[in-house]
Amino acid sequence: MESHEALSIPRLGEAAHASPLNLSEVHGDFIADFVPEDARVYYNPGVQAIRAALDQGEEPLAFEVAGPRRKLYFDPKADGLSAAIVTCGGLCPGINDVIRSLVMELWHRYGVRRILGCQYGFLGLTPSWIEQALNLTPEMVDHIQWEGGSFLRSSRGAQDVPTMVDMLQRENVSLLFTIGGDGTTRGALEIVKEIERRGAKIAVVGLPKTIDNDVCYTEKTFGYETAFSTARDAVMSAHTEARGALNGVGLVKVMGRNSGSIAAQAALASGEANFVIVPEVPFELEGPRGFLEALRARLEARRHALVVVAEGAGQSLMHEEAEILGLDKSGNKKLADIGLYLKLRIADFLTNIGMEHTVKYIDPSYIIRSVPANAADSVFCLKLAQNAVHAAMTGRTGIIIGYCNQHFVHIPMSLAISGSKRLDPDGPEWRAVLEATGQPTVMINH
Repeated sequence: MESHEALSIPRLGEAAHASPLNLSEVHGDFIADFVPEDARVYYNPGVQAIRAALDQGEEPLAFEVAGPRRKLYFDPKADGLSAAIVTCGGLCPGINDVIRSLVMELWHRYGVRRILGCQYGFLGLTPSWIEQALNLTPEMVDHIQWEGGSFLRSSRGAQDVPTMVDMLQRENVSLLFTIGGDGTTRGALEIVKEIERRGAKIAVVGLPKTIDNDVCYTEKTFGYETAFSTARDAVMSAHTEARGALNGVGLVKVMGRNSGSIAAQAALASGEANFVIVPEVPFELEGPRGFLEALRARLEARRHALVVVAEGAGQSLMHEEAEILGLDKSGNKKLADIGLYLKLRIADFLTNIGMEHTVKYIDPSYIIRSVPANAADSVFCLKLAQNAVHAAMTGRTGIIIGYCNQHFVHIPMSLAISGSKRLDPDGPEWRAVLEATGQPTVMINH
């Protein structure tokens, strides 16, 4: 967070059309209210941060609150108002909830009757695939929230930006909703820049999707709660396997390229993990204070152990393999498999010290990604989509809908992709992990 300017929200122009929503601006009249244009929520509500800003004669940094406005940029009564929806990147619980809620809000609240469901991500905005776009209606998406995956399918990788904007203009799309993570947001921002260069009037609003919950400046992304809830089932299964054998080791690898949040939350939810290994906290395998010695001590004391590891942890231990793997279609480095690596190293270590053992390894990654959203995530998805539609109809563009201090907010795409949110080793979440697991505070020899 650098400046008030970084939080400013781009708009296509003046909002001059009355909203069709039958809402109020009077508090206490038992009618839900429009959100005032000046509504803000502090980014950092801590007393120290607010005092520091005020002492310097500055207004504390705050996000614009999302929600319906009385005045719109796009005329909901105009014929031919069109929207398009794309889902990009890996699967995640709740994608179908978001698609359905976007369609319902556009159709029933704003009267948009042409909603293109572009298939296979940004590929769906290219000439060969725009013809395959689905004309989404409430009836078509009525029950898709009960299914995992993406009703519109997905894909990774960039497409030619001018070509995609050509297709949006050819199809007279005024509202584009992009559902995806960091790579999708970067692609959407390039689309926004091309639209601005042409002077076109197309609002682009992103809905952040990542089960890692690693999008900057938003407390929560959809699918996250379902992901660690599902991961907990795998962790509990591994615990059962470990307890059922002499010196049994249950090892579970969960998703988390740069963030160990799923590993941490799944471990906390189970209450049974003895070790949690995440990308944010360095560790060593060998030596008197390394992980393997800590594991040996645990087995000698209790005769079983449960280890949860995030996929991005320990990559430095396998740097040669990682170098060979190269990049994926999203431009991210492919990860060496820390789960299989730990399984082999644990087995070799225990064999070499003469300790009878079993190692049961579980990788539930694609199960976690492909399940339907749970109840909490479904509610979150619905509200996220509603606020995305409200924002787009007012002409706001180049933003994602985030969540900050119990409020949905507008976050500029440029800010959202400025970094990656990670687990804080000095923070309360990691402290809770250390207290719950009893693992050494540091597993480094120096």
